[in-house]
Amino acid sequence: MHLTDGDLNIYVDFPYKSGFFNYMEYDKAELDSIRENSIFIFTHKHPDHYSRKQMRKTLRKKQGHKYGKWNLKKLQQFCDSTQDFSIQAIETEHSLSFKHYSYLMTWHGKRIYISGDEETPDHLLSLKNLDWAFIPYWLSKQVNEQDAEIDATMIAINHFYPIMQVTNSRPERIKILNKTGERIKIPY
Repeated sequence: MHLTDGDLNIYVDFPYKSGFFNYMEYDKAELDSIRENSIFIFTHKHPDHYSRKQMRKTLRKKQGHKYGKWNLKKLQQFCDSTQDFSIQAIETEHSLSFKHYSYLMTWHGKRIYISGDEETPDHLLSLKNLDWAFIPYWLSKQVNEQDAEIDATMIAINHFYPIMQVTNSRPERIKILNKTGERIKIPY
């Protein structure tokens, strides 16, 4: 995911190993399109969310800073030095990872939640007044099975296998992210 306001560029869980675990592949041109001096934030280090090799190449070529479980204090220092941007790292459950973080960003007054591979919707359902919630399909499924409601204006569902067939019964509120290169505008 690439978030930008035209000045600050933030990439979440990118670059990753394209196609790893049979998840989404991206064109190598995506790596070339990364903006200089960007911020890279990672939920965890599984290869479908993080590529050490691609990250090293990117930082050498484009500069920037990467943040994750290994340097959350530095992420907070970055937020403290950046106007109109804050991020809260929330340790969430992912059984296949020792440490996994979801993030709640507040940027230009918009509250954006990025769950990564969060396993259960417990924390997500406790959040209020979200503008956007970016969640994997299994969280969406669990929320529906619990007959619960995410307190978000818009929900983006991701982390699909390429062969998965999905339908969207609520396109006015839910955005299915099953292709690379999709764009979402969040006015502020």
